[in-house]
Amino acid sequence: MTGGGRYPGAVTSPRPPGQPVELPDLWRDSRLTVVVPTYNEVGNVPRLLDRLLALPLPGLRVIIVDDNSPDGTGEVADKLAEENPGRVTVAHRARKEGLGRAYVDGLGRALASGAAFVAQMDADLSHPPEALPSLLGTLLSTRAGVVIGSRYVPGGQLDEDWPLYRRALSGWANFYVHTLLSVRIRDLTAGFKVWRADVLRDIGLDRVRSNGYSFQVEMHYLATLLGHTIIEVPIRFEERTSGASKMTTRTKFESAVMPFRIRWKHRTLAAGQRPSSDHNRG
Repeated sequence: MTGGGRYPGAVTSPRPPGQPVELPDLWRDSRLTVVVPTYNEVGNVPRLLDRLLALPLPGLRVIIVDDNSPDGTGEVADKLAEENPGRVTVAHRARKEGLGRAYVDGLGRALASGAAFVAQMDADLSHPPEALPSLLGTLLSTRAGVVIGSRYVPGGQLDEDWPLYRRALSGWANFYVHTLLSVRIRDLTAGFKVWRADVLRDIGLDRVRSNGYSFQVEMHYLATLLGHTIIEVPIRFEERTSGASKMTTRTKFESAVMPFRIRWKHRTLAAGQRPSSDHNRG
């Protein structure tokens, strides 16, 4: 399942969404760390962790990255970490700096802890934790560098309660970024995925500058420019039932402007020229 040339693009896996798949014993024990940024998700974090820790993945660990949530999310996460020593850790950040900065922090911590695979997912339960074994199994059975849980490949679904304006905004954002960056991924703004640790090191988290939802776009763009294969598998995307969306006017503006900045910033890579320092990353 690989593409050709410098732009391998994305490959769609036919595996449908559903209950957790049972992986072979060797794969089940893989060192997988799930990074979950939080801000005012006090009602969702306990439910998310219950579902994550119930997965048939004994090697799974979770890092909660909390941006000093005023609703007490960080304190609740600390209590859950105490109840699950060795499996759940919490990183407390001094203030809210955006999704991208929280992910860079959490992904860096996951790599430093020795994770072989690193997952990203939202705290609001829009991403089904039960799909993680499928994403990990697809990664391990292919040469993919990252596997995305996708809303927009055959078999992918959107919750019927997801507002029409959010559907239109998501569809437009994907079309807009496709046009500007020429990345062959159907769900370019997806935030649910599993990476190989060596691919994250190759990307180099220190060079990722996007914040908000454009962070996802920049990561996918860099993975493509560096020649890593991306596979999309279908998931059902659920509407949150607790808490409020973090989509703001400022976030929308940044997401509109950032693709131009991303293309300019990484123009050397787009031309097929790796900076010499890239060979020494990791």
